[in-house]
Amino acid sequence: MWEPYKKGFKAYLQLEKSLSPNSVEAYLRDIEHLTQFLIDKGITENPSGIQLKHLQQFLKWIADLSMTGSSQARIISGIRAFYKYCQLEDISKTDPTTLLEAPKLRRKLPDTLRFDEIEKMIAAIDLSKAEGGRNKAMLETLYSCGLRVSELVGLKFPISISM
Repeated sequence: MWEPYKKGFKAYLQLEKSLSPNSVEAYLRDIEHLTQFLIDKGITENPSGIQLKHLQQFLKWIADLSMTGSSQARIISGIRAFYKYCQLEDISKTDPTTLLEAPKLRRKLPDTLRFDEIEKMIAAIDLSKAEGGRNKAMLETLYSCGLRVSELVGLKFPISISM
């Protein structure tokens, strides 16, 4: 019943969004979860007939499957993307996901080093080696600016040429 919509959504993800094959499969799995729920509950609506109440029942259903909050949030994201596609293609006039609430996810704070640990690391650098000064400057920059390693290696320095 939803197969033509799934095929169109797959083409949209591949051609319009240029998503990787793994991402496309993940989105299609999300829609498959929804259609499986609809079949199990005897709901025969096409995408334009799905309402917020159906999606709320679906959320309860996936929560009862013992899925983690992050898995539930990812599935909801996939369904939102599907309804964005449905609106673009005039399959559905309304988006039932607009008022759909995803589970609140706790964000874990990153681990940090104590001041004495930083001092020990800097003291352990062998400044007699060619890379010693560079390594010390990198560690001090990381620590003093609170940078991530990816931010440090992405720093760009202007090159000035003196004549």
